[in-house]
Amino acid sequence: MRWHPKGYGGHRRDPEQVKREGWKEQGVLAVSLDDQRLTWPERELVRQLGERLYGARPSEQEVQR
Repeated sequence: MRWHPKGYGGHRRDPEQVKREGWKEQGVLAVSLDDQRLTWPERELVRQLGERLYGARPSEQEVQR
């Protein structure tokens, strides 16, 4: 018989399931600006919220340095 501490072994939840449960259980929303389920206005709103809470994202040129 094998015993694993909670969180070790077993099956791994897929990221979408983790996001869904985080939203339903804790009110935490994790969304990508590239999520194809979002319309353009929704993506813009997510971008604005992210900038308001965490500041502007670095440009692509800044990331490559």
